[in-house]
Amino acid sequence: MGRLDMQVLQGLLEPGLGRTRTGRLWVYVRDDRPFCGPAPPAAVYFYSPDRGGEHPAQHLAGFAGFLQADAYAGFEALYDQRRAPGKGPITEVACWAHCRRKIFEVWETAKSPVAKAGLDQIALIYAIENKARFAPPAERLAHRAATIPLLDAFFAWAQTTERKLSARSALAEALRYMIKRRTALSRFATDARLEADNNIAENAIRCIALGRRNCLFAGSNSGGERAAAMYSILRTAKLNDVNPEAYLSDILARIAAGHPINRIDQLMPWAYQRGDTAVAP
Repeated sequence: MGRLDMQVLQGLLEPGLGRTRTGRLWVYVRDDRPFCGPAPPAAVYFYSPDRGGEHPAQHLAGFAGFLQADAYAGFEALYDQRRAPGKGPITEVACWAHCRRKIFEVWETAKSPVAKAGLDQIALIYAIENKARFAPPAERLAHRAATIPLLDAFFAWAQTTERKLSARSALAEALRYMIKRRTALSRFATDARLEADNNIAENAIRCIALGRRNCLFAGSNSGGERAAAMYSILRTAKLNDVNPEAYLSDILARIAAGHPINRIDQLMPWAYQRGDTAVAP
């Protein structure tokens, strides 16, 4: 999952306030294509007026399974095995790209050879992932068999190196962050359904962030909710290689013409069929 701050122009709604308030967009993405899974890809966005951890808890109230995200403190309660009765567990899968970024920032700032050593080891892990991506599960795990000793070597290096660094250094903090999440960072290596990083969800947020200058403000909380609904439709269409503009134009016309409500599933992006709506590569 991913998340993005957005501005809500409360000054228009509450005269005299004279400032904006920051809301948040949350995105949840399912994409089984990297392991040749059967489920169609989909993305759903939610808006909330603040960044409180109760929002993802509500979004995922009925969910059980693997959840890959960064280490935002608001997610910690999701992984509590003592969830309310009747709710299955949510298993944390941590993000290597997020962790690598912390080490890269040290390298970029100080050109630290120690940080470079960490980046080089992570690059070896990603070299295997490049071969495993879009491979069937058995083949994917066969590639990743070589990842397991690399993970062991990386965390042994991280623990030894962290003890030698100043406790307050940025690199030491980055390594402690990773060491603490070793189990969650290693799960992908033994489960073909899992990814090494959260980039699929990050890309679903990045496309909104890139266009944010064109739509800086949601106008109101209800505007943020409408934006989230539209983003869900548009992103899911793109994930299914459907041209969003043609898709919306066609299905709105079909609905206006009386498409049966009990056959609305036929209009979902993954079930939609029209020859001229494929997204250009």
